[in-house]
Amino acid sequence: MGLFDRGVKKTKEGFFQRLSRSIIGKSKVDDSVLDAIEEALVASDMGVDTTLKIVDSLEERVSKDRYMSFDELVDMLRDEIGTLLDIDGEESPKEPFDLTKKPLVVMVVGVNGVGKTTTIGKLAARYKAMGKKVMIGAADTFRAAAAEQLTVWADRAGCDIVRHEEGSDPAMGADPASVAFDTVKSAVAKGADVVLIDTAGRLHNRIDLMNELTKIRNVMRKVIPDAPHEVLLVLDASTGQNAYQQAKEFSRATDITSLAITKLDGTAKGGVVIGIVDQLKVPVKFIGIGEGIDDLKVFDKKEFVGSLFSREDIDK
Repeated sequence: MGLFDRGVKKTKEGFFQRLSRSIIGKSKVDDSVLDAIEEALVASDMGVDTTLKIVDSLEERVSKDRYMSFDELVDMLRDEIGTLLDIDGEESPKEPFDLTKKPLVVMVVGVNGVGKTTTIGKLAARYKAMGKKVMIGAADTFRAAAAEQLTVWADRAGCDIVRHEEGSDPAMGADPASVAFDTVKSAVAKGADVVLIDTAGRLHNRIDLMNELTKIRNVMRKVIPDAPHEVLLVLDASTGQNAYQQAKEFSRATDITSLAITKLDGTAKGGVVIGIVDQLKVPVKFIGIGEGIDDLKVFDKKEFVGSLFSREDIDK
């Protein structure tokens, strides 16, 4: 089983089971078939708006000739979803981020519990394995044990970490922005290639969130004028539409440039990947398909769609 087959297995099984029950045996694409497609897409947590966009497009494509095979209909679905994911019009790159930036500064955002800390650790390990000098900034100074967890991952990856005391009074200077500033300053002094900045995972108040992320961005720019080069939002695929709501909130608070989707292999709600990309127009750069340090993989949209509609599952 390939990487993306493993990542979308549960989503794919649920999708084709629903689709097959309603379509197999029919000789033409009628309203009941389109309703079945809509139900299957919504059940995969693709979201109502994205689902209706796909169904409306399908309806237009089959309006002239409603007699087609199941395989032909699935091919149409594959094309429609592939188009939605292709927001940049480019082939999936081998390296999602621009490593010509030195240091490349990535600010990582996301609510607690989505795998943000784990994702940072896996990214650090990935770049370390590429021979890059990596530095982590533990700028989530409010969550208990956040810095300790990051330190464990930094040790596993073999990279440096900058941290202050957790729960420190911001008035005393140990606020998230000061950690970010110290991290970037140290990274420049030590010649680091990649800087990964953790941030507090709280959707407490949109204005507070915006202010905090803006402050972090501004202090980093005192050292590197165009930092951060990437704002990576980490989302948990298993939370379905909650992930989409989180994405909307963070996109209002800061300019999200890329997504990392975790726990994709453990859910039947993998359609949320398509819905989020379609609605926010932000590309997925990484997916998490396991707990191991090497289980963060570069997202390949063509392979993802191909695995979602792989032929061996069509007739089951």
